Amino acid sequence: MILFENVGLRYGLGSEVLRDLTFRIDSRSFQFLTGPSGAGKTSLLRLMFLSLRPTRGLITMFDRDTATLSKDGRATLRRRIGIVFQDFRLLDHMTTYENVSLPLRVLGKEEAEYRAEVVELLQWVGLGERMDAFPPILSGGEKQRAAIARAVIARPQLLLADEPTGNVDPNLGQRLLRLFIELNKSGTSIIIATHDIALMDEYDARRLVLHEGRLHVYD
Repeated sequence: MILFENVGLRYGLGSEVLRDLTFRIDSRSFQFLTGPSGAGKTSLLRLMFLSLRPTRGLITMFDRDTATLSKDGRATLRRRIGIVFQDFRLLDHMTTYENVSLPLRVLGKEEAEYRAEVVELLQWVGLGERMDAFPPILSGGEKQRAAIARAVIARPQLLLADEPTGNVDPNLGQRLLRLFIELNKSGTSIIIATHDIALMDEYDARRLVLHEGRLHVYD
């Protein structure tokens, strides 16, 4: 699904923040991405989401060389990827329900096809009573749950989640992890960036560890 070969990334004229990354992500796989603050986890996720281009090296996604993709081609591949950003990126003029259902609308589905599924998912993440609320009045934890629901509603082939349990209590964090696990069982590859060692220790999953710009893989 994803292949990095000798990938490096720098911002401007500075030194490389990621260097010599060579690894692969298989279909239907589950892995944690971890490392100290500033190690480059968010940058690596952005490379995978095709919102950043590498300074050097080759990135292949869904059997396509990303360097040769047109703007439309990159947008098409992104529709196969769900992502949870740390800053949520909800649209303030849309309700929680409208934000979560947006990926399905982009795919051209009619509301009658998806309304029940969206409502069920919102209830699962504890937002059943907040479906008609707008993002500015939601708490940080509520925004995070809405962002997660939006990322998973279309059952993407790849899910990238940046600290998805960072603003919720441990019990809800476990519930969200179960949601990711069920999505993985249905065929989605999962990459979760987290600092939570205790959370990772509860699951027998592959670990991608960033340290000083280099990636170490522990199967």
